[in-house]
Amino acid sequence: MKISYNWLKQFIKIDWNAADTAALLTDLGLEVEVVEKYQSVKGGLDGVVVGHVLTCEKHPNADRLKVTTVNLGDGNPVQIVCGAPNVAAGQKVPVATIGTTLFDKDGQPFKIGKGKIRDVESFGMICAEDELGLGKSHDGIMVLDANLKPGTPAAKVFNIEDDEIFEVGLTPNRADAMSHMGVARDLRAGLLQRNVHAELITPSVTKFKVDKRTLKIDVDVKDAKLAPRYCGVTISGVKVKPSPEWLQNRLKAIGLTPKNNIVDVTNYVLHELGQPLHAFDAAKINGKVIVKTVEAGTKFLTLDDVERTLHQEDLMICDEKGPLCMAGVFGGKLSGVTETTKDIFLESAYFNPVTIRKTAKRHGLSTDASFRFERGIDPTITDYALKRAALLIQEVAGGEITSDLIDVYPKKIEDFPVLLNFGKAAKLIGQELPKETIKKILASLDIKVNSISDAGLGLVVPAYRVDVNREIDVIEEILRVYGYNNINFTKKFNATVSYSARTEDYKVQNIIGAQLTSLGFHEMMANSLTTADYVKLSSMLKEEHNVSMLNPLSSDLAVMRQSMLFSALEAVSYNINRKNQDLKLFEFGKTYHKLPDGYTENKHLSMIVTGQRLQENWGRPQQASDFFLFKGYVNTVLSRLGIEKIQNQPANNDIFSEGIALVSGNEVLVELGTVKKSLLKEFDIKQEVLFADFNWSAVLKLLTNKIRFTDIPRYPEVRRDLALLVDESVSFDAIYKIARQSEKSLLKDVNLFDVYSGKNLPEGKKSYAVSFTIQDNSKTLTDEQIDKIMRKLTHQFESELGASLRA
Repeated sequence: MKISYNWLKQFIKIDWNAADTAALLTDLGLEVEVVEKYQSVKGGLDGVVVGHVLTCEKHPNADRLKVTTVNLGDGNPVQIVCGAPNVAAGQKVPVATIGTTLFDKDGQPFKIGKGKIRDVESFGMICAEDELGLGKSHDGIMVLDANLKPGTPAAKVFNIEDDEIFEVGLTPNRADAMSHMGVARDLRAGLLQRNVHAELITPSVTKFKVDKRTLKIDVDVKDAKLAPRYCGVTISGVKVKPSPEWLQNRLKAIGLTPKNNIVDVTNYVLHELGQPLHAFDAAKINGKVIVKTVEAGTKFLTLDDVERTLHQEDLMICDEKGPLCMAGVFGGKLSGVTETTKDIFLESAYFNPVTIRKTAKRHGLSTDASFRFERGIDPTITDYALKRAALLIQEVAGGEITSDLIDVYPKKIEDFPVLLNFGKAAKLIGQELPKETIKKILASLDIKVNSISDAGLGLVVPAYRVDVNREIDVIEEILRVYGYNNINFTKKFNATVSYSARTEDYKVQNIIGAQLTSLGFHEMMANSLTTADYVKLSSMLKEEHNVSMLNPLSSDLAVMRQSMLFSALEAVSYNINRKNQDLKLFEFGKTYHKLPDGYTENKHLSMIVTGQRLQENWGRPQQASDFFLFKGYVNTVLSRLGIEKIQNQPANNDIFSEGIALVSGNEVLVELGTVKKSLLKEFDIKQEVLFADFNWSAVLKLLTNKIRFTDIPRYPEVRRDLALLVDESVSFDAIYKIARQSEKSLLKDVNLFDVYSGKNLPEGKKSYAVSFTIQDNSKTLTDEQIDKIMRKLTHQFESELGASLRA
């Protein structure tokens, strides 16, 4: 949210510099993230002065140029070459002096220097309005008032406004501060705590009056729960045109683009008082204004030329023929103010925050009005803001008030009663504040003291403070105004030591995090919220298992993630796009599923590697990270935790083009492999990516098991390796299953330790390097037995898979 310091000082007279005011607002909880300079004309016309053209002669070497002599007020007239057709002796003109910086139409700076044009020296530039940023005309130079004194700074002539803009990082609970008046209220409280007494100055509406009662438009509110308060008034005879300069400057300063005087006034009052308003063309209202919901499926054309399908719970402003406006969210195309509008119906209302929030999210709309309505505005200023806007419209657009102010307010929204206990406040604050200080702070926040006792206070909190309705909220208000930095802290440090098991989750995570960091990995933390479209990238994920947000911030953050892979690929893509192509990342996180028997959260450790093994160096050749290296990293994690008895089997996951699973008993501990190219293409990744997904809960379970002892095998195991040349379509899964079926008793493990495809291999072929571990628990195996088993395996691979041995 942007706050203009000049605008703020209309509410509260303060001579502090912007930095000190920003610091105070930040201490009060309205964090000022940045203070920016604003000038209504870029550069502020610094260096541009009023000049008096003394002489004007034809250029000796150019038909379209003239040589002038200009008095700049310092007693030393200068020569300036000018190409404007309207320049003449006797004129008062704006002159950019030597060293002045101006800005072109694209905002790019250019500096005025001494020059020579067709062999005639020129010491400055006589300016047109577009060259100064004061308009778009370039037909000729600007001719100023003849009474102006030469040397007068142009900034004074054109009333250039210099301002400082606070960018406030407003938290969602502070609906009361979403305006200049709201920020001024807080600032007044902060100043009072520092013994600076400043009065809050609110705009006067005493001049509001009905000029004549010639255009009455009745209002019918069908549901007072959805629209607890609705006000309206008609103004006739307005002239829709551009707003005056002061109003445009106010809006431009806070980043708004002026449209016309009617719309600009509604935006001005919105940011001034925090009350959204809407102006209808009265001629386009048929009969009376009706506030109601409409049938589901009703079509409605909004101001952005989009036809929207309405929901049965959308609150609409209608007339007797149909919808005119989405209440509190967006105006209608067919009822808005245009250049031909003569009479308007001006609306000011308080709508149910939940209703507005649902409508805005349902239609993917976020406007300044909905932003405030859905957080809760002040219901007590609805009529006041309407009068303020009506008076401003009369000031900038003319017209007359032609109806009584309609105020439909069947049930007043009451202030909140809250009890404050002094002891509870002291306990939570950590320091006992003087009772008079507490009462002084509460009074500065418009919180009334209704009753007083030795134990505490009975309070009445104003309705606009929707975030203060409990005792703890009041204590927080007292503390933030008193100042967190003013609380005394003891120098004594207390700590407790509690017993926790060595295998507690956070300890194990720290151990593995340190291990991976030592191997060159960086820890990442991804958002658990993601897009629902990712489930379409894997058949292992189901759309019905998505845990969806009831109130998502956007479609990209609509569901909880079902897989750790896609957030990791997002990080890889982000880094590659910024020329960081060699990555080793890991993340501890959770996945979330909605299953028929309830919701589940599963803990994971994910690892992802891509790019070169080592940083580029002239002394060693570049070598890409590969599956064999990556599997070593994965085994290092298990080995560090003392998990040794694991077996390899094919990974049953379609995210891998090549993958294996490491299992213990019947529990899959980790799946790892090379991510499919089709998946990488979705993230615009063109290099190989290796990914591992640990079932962290299963890993922790192994660490908590009691130690069991078994005899060490008395007879040695034997390992044999085969380099198998197979078709590209053959998976490790097929090799694994054939090996297990061919030798069930003596074959202990089958392990894929390398995959190669490319140079020196026939087209359509790849090479698998597979190890086979053979052991007999009752005797030592002979060479003949081992060779027989390997011949059997080789025969099965050749006959069933068309495999051949590589030399």
